[in-house]
Amino acid sequence: MTAEHDPSPTGDHREGTRIVHRRYVPYSHAHYAGNLVDGAYGLGLFGDVATELCVRTDGDEGLFASYSHVQFSAPVRAGDAVEVEAVLVRAGVRSRLIDFELRIVARGAATEAHPGAAEVVDPPIRATTARGTVVVPGATPSGP
Repeated sequence: MTAEHDPSPTGDHREGTRIVHRRYVPYSHAHYAGNLVDGAYGLGLFGDVATELCVRTDGDEGLFASYSHVQFSAPVRAGDAVEVEAVLVRAGVRSRLIDFELRIVARGAATEAHPGAAEVVDPPIRATTARGTVVVPGATPSGP
């Protein structure tokens, strides 16, 4: 996991905060032919990375309120290693507008002769993007 910060054009020091998680997608999450994983798996990861972002910016886990946009552009498969990123776009009094991206950074490439084969995906494949709103109850405009 990593956390970074880009300067905010609005002056709120929290805006531009970036959190990144990486995770291996286990075969137990495959639901479809070709070891495909449902889109809800990525949305669950977006919730995890949003939680860390809110903890770092507000000292509270926050509550996910809604998605205003979700785009599935490439399949995620069991055996993939994914990178999930959240960037705080706007910090309101209690709401946080967050952009999310899930990228595939490595993919299983198993064959009968080499069942554990895998390869780094370079450049990473952008699989899912979203924009969501998290509410931080009790948050103050200045943060923690």
